[in-house]
Amino acid sequence: MIKSLLRIINFFFGPERTHGVMVYLLRAVGCIPAGRWIVRKIYAVEHPSLEREVFGMRFKNPIGVAAGFDRNGEIYRELSAMGFGFVEIGTITPRPQSGNPRPRVFRLSSDRAIINRTGLANKGLDYAIERLRTPHKGVIVGCNIGKNTITPIEEQSADYLKAFRNLYLHADYFTVNVSYNTTFKEYVPQSRESILEILQPLFEFRRGQDQYRPILLKISPDLPDEVVDMMTDIMIDTPLDGIVATNATTSREGLKASEKSLKSIGTGALSGEPLTKRAIEVVARIHARSKGTYPIIGVGGLMSPEDIKAMLNAGATLVQLYTGVIYEGMSLVRRTCKMMIAEAQGNDAELPANNTEQ
Repeated sequence: MIKSLLRIINFFFGPERTHGVMVYLLRAVGCIPAGRWIVRKIYAVEHPSLEREVFGMRFKNPIGVAAGFDRNGEIYRELSAMGFGFVEIGTITPRPQSGNPRPRVFRLSSDRAIINRTGLANKGLDYAIERLRTPHKGVIVGCNIGKNTITPIEEQSADYLKAFRNLYLHADYFTVNVSYNTTFKEYVPQSRESILEILQPLFEFRRGQDQYRPILLKISPDLPDEVVDMMTDIMIDTPLDGIVATNATTSREGLKASEKSLKSIGTGALSGEPLTKRAIEVVARIHARSKGTYPIIGVGGLMSPEDIKAMLNAGATLVQLYTGVIYEGMSLVRRTCKMMIAEAQGNDAELPANNTEQ
């Protein structure tokens, strides 16, 4: 029923408005007495075989929500109740920013993909702190941080540090986003020096804290292999705790959508099924170069339980979903967890049908 309702809304109002309605519905669930408990009973799957110990934290399962779904930290408790093992909010910038003019999110149904150029629209640091201020025991929340669009490049490290410092006690881990490219105008740091310029102040601040917060680096799938290797070497050579691979792509190669429709959409970053192969390749490359000794969060084009399994087999410790949930519904997490339990128990039972969400 929920999936059908969202399809109707998408038909009339478009994907960004549909996402807004989804956020509103989940927030409403959180306001209903026992609402999250009911949702958890319907969707969540728990089993010892699903649990993972990563970054010194116990994840109830390895499937999380990618940044961009809960931009402002408004529905992370409800998403946890839906069965996700963790939620990454953001991207959070120090100051609120409205992003690019609408329309800025587009579905490519024939490719099971989405193009977006939101421009890191979010309500800013202070709003996120208010959402995270209440203890969220039992829900692992990561925070994806970035710089404001109007911040000059030479001052970008101050933006990252401000977000990191002020959110430090409210999030469980941090992802430093150096991969966003949804306008084609954003500077994407790709040199070792520019990355370290952002990371070093974060490491220094963390050394003075009583509590330890893991720091991860999120990278683009469009990086050449040699730059992926360089990013991996930064992880090995510094106190960086892991890598999130990957973000969306600017590539349009191999799409089924017509040139006319792509031209009418214009610029933006593409996520979904066309990204699956490259995202898995990048994770496998990082895993091999780091000899499997560092956690990797695999994200990009995970549209089915089989895709998630392939990403984990490539070396990902945890995975994140976004576009897969848009096309397959929230039941994707439940179906994947059931598959993983069956495999852990040596059960070769067939996967549940894809369209099981009610």
